[in-house]
Amino acid sequence: MGDGSADDAKGRIKEAGGALTGDDDLKNEGKVDQASGTVKDKVGDAADKAKDAVNKD
Repeated sequence: MGDGSADDAKGRIKEAGGALTGDDDLKNEGKVDQASGTVKDKVGDAADKAKDAVNKD
């Protein structure tokens, strides 16, 4: 599990906890963590593709 997946999971837990307790700040923090995880995964995928392209030559 990469950094992005960990952030996504952490965000889902925070969002659920915020929803259960009515804590909108925690809920929003969870959404931010999830978005951060998605970005990290996409950046990591792009970096892997770039490495693969360079290593083919």
